[in-house]
Amino acid sequence: MTSPFAMIAGMAAETTLAPLVGRADEMRRLAELVGLDGGPGGHVLLGGDAGVGKSRLIAELTTRAQEAGWRVLLGHCLDFGDSAMPYLPFSEAFGRLAAEQTGIAKALVDASPAIARLLPAHRLLAEAVEPQEVTEPAALFDAVSEALTELGRQAPVLLAIEDVHWADRSTRELLSFLFIRQLGSRVAVVASYRSDDMHRSHPLRATVTEWGRLATVNRTQLGPLDDHHMRLLIEALHSAQLSELEVQHVVERAEGNPFFIEQLVAATESGGGRLPRDLADLMLIRLDQLGDESRLAVRAVSVVGRRAAHDVLARGSGLDGPALDQALRAAVEANVLVAAGNDGYAFRHALVAEAVYQDLLPGERARLHAAYAKALASREIEGTAAELARHARASHDLVTATIASIQAGDEAMAVGGPDEAARHYELALELVADPAVATAVGLGRRGLDQIDLAVRASAAAAAAGHRFRAIALAEHQLRALPEEAAPLDRARLLQALATAALLTDSKLDVLALTTEAVQLVSSEPLAALRAKVFATHARANADRARHDDAVRWAGEALSIAGELGLPDVAADAATTLAHLEERAGDPEAAEAALIQAVAQARLACEVTAELRGLFNLAGLHYEQGRLSPALEVYRETWQRAREAGRPWAPYGLDGRALTAVVAHVSGDWALASAAVDVSGESPPGLAEALLAAIGLEVAAGRGDSSALELLPRLRAWWEHDGLIAIISGGASIDLLGHRGDVAGAQAIHDDAVASVAALWHRPNFEARLRLGALLLGQLASAAAHAGLAERAALAERGDELAAATLQVAASGAEGCRRRGPESRAWLARVAAEHGRLRWLVGIDPLPEDELLRVWREAVSAFERFGHVYETARSRARLAAVLQATGQTARAAEEISGARVAATRLGAEPLLAELRALGTPDRPPLRTSLGRRDVPLTPREHEVLILVAEGRSNRDIALHLFISAKTVSVHVSNILAKLDAAGRTEAVAIAHRRGILADTTSDGDGRRP
Repeated sequence: MTSPFAMIAGMAAETTLAPLVGRADEMRRLAELVGLDGGPGGHVLLGGDAGVGKSRLIAELTTRAQEAGWRVLLGHCLDFGDSAMPYLPFSEAFGRLAAEQTGIAKALVDASPAIARLLPAHRLLAEAVEPQEVTEPAALFDAVSEALTELGRQAPVLLAIEDVHWADRSTRELLSFLFIRQLGSRVAVVASYRSDDMHRSHPLRATVTEWGRLATVNRTQLGPLDDHHMRLLIEALHSAQLSELEVQHVVERAEGNPFFIEQLVAATESGGGRLPRDLADLMLIRLDQLGDESRLAVRAVSVVGRRAAHDVLARGSGLDGPALDQALRAAVEANVLVAAGNDGYAFRHALVAEAVYQDLLPGERARLHAAYAKALASREIEGTAAELARHARASHDLVTATIASIQAGDEAMAVGGPDEAARHYELALELVADPAVATAVGLGRRGLDQIDLAVRASAAAAAAGHRFRAIALAEHQLRALPEEAAPLDRARLLQALATAALLTDSKLDVLALTTEAVQLVSSEPLAALRAKVFATHARANADRARHDDAVRWAGEALSIAGELGLPDVAADAATTLAHLEERAGDPEAAEAALIQAVAQARLACEVTAELRGLFNLAGLHYEQGRLSPALEVYRETWQRAREAGRPWAPYGLDGRALTAVVAHVSGDWALASAAVDVSGESPPGLAEALLAAIGLEVAAGRGDSSALELLPRLRAWWEHDGLIAIISGGASIDLLGHRGDVAGAQAIHDDAVASVAALWHRPNFEARLRLGALLLGQLASAAAHAGLAERAALAERGDELAAATLQVAASGAEGCRRRGPESRAWLARVAAEHGRLRWLVGIDPLPEDELLRVWREAVSAFERFGHVYETARSRARLAAVLQATGQTARAAEEISGARVAATRLGAEPLLAELRALGTPDRPPLRTSLGRRDVPLTPREHEVLILVAEGRSNRDIALHLFISAKTVSVHVSNILAKLDAAGRTEAVAIAHRRGILADTTSDGDGRRP
């Protein structure tokens, strides 16, 4: 059998220290209490629940003590039940001292012989048992005290004893002696214990109280981590980021316990949703120590949930009054349960509830759930439809579960809980798929059929932000619809499917869906369904730029809505008409119509219509370049959705996302970052990805290349949402370009363009202007440092991009809609970046005045739009052109303005670009457009390199595959530009000015 000392040694060897997170204050306090900071020291009792981090804190304390020159003695108590070895932690502490510092240990034994009785060598079984001299406890206590005092004279001593809740009586008495005895200020004892083990009959309970009264002892409690530090620990433990939903789930379940966090993160990484077996076993240890009736009561609580009222437990457990009282008292005294309020009980920790419930046998679980379902259904106890649905389903009463689920879904929608409603409706749909259940429930007799249920489930999923789930629910029900189904049944499902599909970048042909739905309802009498179908058909036509048809069907829907009194449809149709007016070039009329539509929707309490109207009103402001009112209305849309309990609903989420976008454009990056921060929330995947994409844009402006770790997760959404592809793709182009990965930037651009074009079925979508301009900028920046061969390739790619953007511009010009200030700004930037690239590579460069003109237009366009960062970036590049053309005073003005904006934003890449341009009192390091006094073209550079190698015109012609006459022309130009009388002097001037040092090949076509 393994000895206790071997067990402790093995335990110490296997311990891996988790990151110390969120304990700075506690660590500082503990160091102060023991005197590690140089002050007067003392003894410390460190309490805290299992797993809360006591051992980790002590490990950090002992490490710091050793670094400060202290001698550290460490001992552990182990759980041996009734077979505990007396003084085990002291034997461990002095045993390690003897093993590591034999001379010191021998001197202690010589001075106090009783110490030898504690050393492991004297405590293990020998071959023969010989009578040993009895050591009185008093002598041993004195010996330990004297040994610690002597060690303290040599250096400060820290004695740490862990897990004192398992300590034997002798160890507790020796600790009491040391706490009372004056050991000197150079000896500190720290003893830790589990406070959640301190049940009423625990032998340490009274002792800890006595220790806490001593003047030399400081009692401190280590509490749970707060949410912020839990998140930091999760991040430190998990190299690849978890989704916010997964993080939130860990935070909620762990309740601030670091050990639980470690276990749950590991379980999440492995893809398991259940409580890890090892952790569940740990949770169940105390349960095993209870009697049968107490265990039954605890299991009854677990079936209810984290907390249960007394009368509920009486119905579920089957125990009578006195027996239940006694069972619960035992569970409370054992710290398994705690009293909650005046009439209930709760588990001390949520994971205990999980572990107990997970440990139930199938028969136990079903029986307890059935008892609760019966009590709820008969109104013997109060409860909700959601509770009844849960208990009925777990007890296999599917009919009751179906009815209760539908009721629970309706109740959830009524109080603004679409996520919960969607789950209840989906559960009911799953159950009524069984014909026997559907018949027993009697859907038709209750005024609700399976199609209504599917429509409700789809609408609830959409309102909860699960847009693709909403599509899938309606689509599945439509496929399952029998061929002989009534036309209106099919129309209802087509309407639900089209409505969901319009909310996202679906690949469905929405216009085809609404066209069929219109045909199915047109022959029917006027009804709400007909009005809704016409309104949705109008939106589908508008989405396909069929202006006249959209106006017609929106007008039809508005007319029917007015006749039948349907405010939601009226507001929806009015919003569509207002949107069409804006597209037709009448923004004033559109604004007035949208304001009226929002007011009508608000008056009728139609939240979805109100959100859509607000979102479109904000969009109208944004399209006109009115950023301040756009930001205000987008924030109002976001806030209104939150107030309505629909933070992830269509238009509510979009309002939040566009709040961040407009804040970023306006230069309020703090607001943009706050808007995309979903910490503590539970966003659907699409919502989290969209907001994270906008956050990536802020990170790109600040030069935080670590944000690229998000790209793989965001890339998975590109086939589903074009905006995510555009925003994250553009940000990644800049991030990759900033770190010199131009090939990666090009690949991201091409991937984003292909993804959006396929998703939107529009190869010339407007955002290509932005993506193309960003990539052109990175190509131009790379050209300033590229070799000759690379420059040609960059120029070729730049020409392709410029040609593609011209196609986009031409495609937009063919439509009726006038290009907005944002598109005009990016179009101007394309021309400017393309001109910069051509200037740098020396291939058909623009004349200086033309290059200045296009960059001034880019600056003006972004200023008119109000994009603070892109205006500053454009000004920096205009400054580079001005410097290259000798206009240094004007360049300084542009640099100064750009630097103010870049500094306020914390835009490090732009600041670096500006630093390269220099300051009034410091010349530029090197302008991005080269030196004005060396205006050699790339071909002239090549010729000059070969001239420096001593080659003749003929050799140069053969090497460059050009005629000797052309070489002669190039040489003449070089001599003229360098003001040299001959070839030798030209080479000397070029070396003196650093031209050849900048351009000489290093063997692989690149400059050194």
